[in-house]
Amino acid sequence: MTDLPGDVPPGDLPVTPDLARALEALGGQLVWRIGKDEASDDVIVRLGFASATPRFAHLPRLRSAGDAELQAALADNRVVIEWVD
Repeated sequence: MTDLPGDVPPGDLPVTPDLARALEALGGQLVWRIGKDEASDDVIVRLGFASATPRFAHLPRLRSAGDAELQAALADNRVVIEWVD
């Protein structure tokens, strides 16, 4: 793991060629859903392996979120990542 100062923006983190290949290979096995929580303005990112796709249907609905809403949630640290097993 690389030691980086705590104030390095995530977009500036180094991606090694090995990490890029691993992420690309894994990306084909993942499914995700992004939207706003019904009870709050938080943006929820649900992520799981393709085998978990049926379980996504049993989770609370997410409202549609546009690009501007996603950017605002990122800027306000209102993004929640949920792993779906």
